[in-house]
Amino acid sequence: MSQEYLLETRKLCRNFKGFAAVYNVSLNVRKGTIHALIGPNGAGKTTCFNLITKFLEPSYGQIYYKGQEITRMAPADIARMGMVRSFQISAVFLDLTVLENIRIALQRKLGNDFHFWRSERNLHSLNPKAFDLLDAVGLREYADTKASELPYGRKRALEIVTTLALEPEMLLLDEPMSGMAREDIGRISALIRQAATNRTVLMVEHNLSVVADLSDYISVLHNGQILAEGTYGQISDNPEVIEAYMGTGHA
Repeated sequence: MSQEYLLETRKLCRNFKGFAAVYNVSLNVRKGTIHALIGPNGAGKTTCFNLITKFLEPSYGQIYYKGQEITRMAPADIARMGMVRSFQISAVFLDLTVLENIRIALQRKLGNDFHFWRSERNLHSLNPKAFDLLDAVGLREYADTKASELPYGRKRALEIVTTLALEPEMLLLDEPMSGMAREDIGRISALIRQAATNRTVLMVEHNLSVVADLSDYISVLHNGQILAEGTYGQISDNPEVIEAYMGTGHA
């Protein structure tokens, strides 16, 4: 496996009752880049993402992370290696405050034990880092607000920032802008760009303006296969990509 790539797949396939939802997908994600996986509805993006993050087992093919084959590993073991899917680990506790959610994520870096029984004073040592993270996404004013009371966009920001509290080497985001208002999209885009300064990001995203703004490299899926790869400028001028997107509501 190439040392240039953090994540690689080799001829990845997933069949459902004879239907190939993903077929022969060989994906190479370079270290330190934001790599987008896009495609029209039904292209196989979610299935491919679920295979990579081990929510589905492949019918054929291999997956490598940091040069090690992880094809049959469990999601929790992959997370411990530093590859984390946003909602996979960063489950928001709706009855806890925003600050408490961040501190729970920060405690994961201290070991396997959570310190729910400890006094508030003993957890104060986590506050400086927690507030730094909240500042990064404009959530400091919501620190004492229950997660259940957050507006949708702010709740998504909390999910992503709790993942970042784990300090993953590779962050996988499944449609991070889904359902967000314009101002929230700008905030989360800035967070993803900041997060990518010292880690690798793979994201599935429908918003092509976000893809154009953030991505270093793009893989386009169509009918379960990679149709094209390259920069946004390269793939947006590709006649096959334009044809695949016609009638899907995307420009």
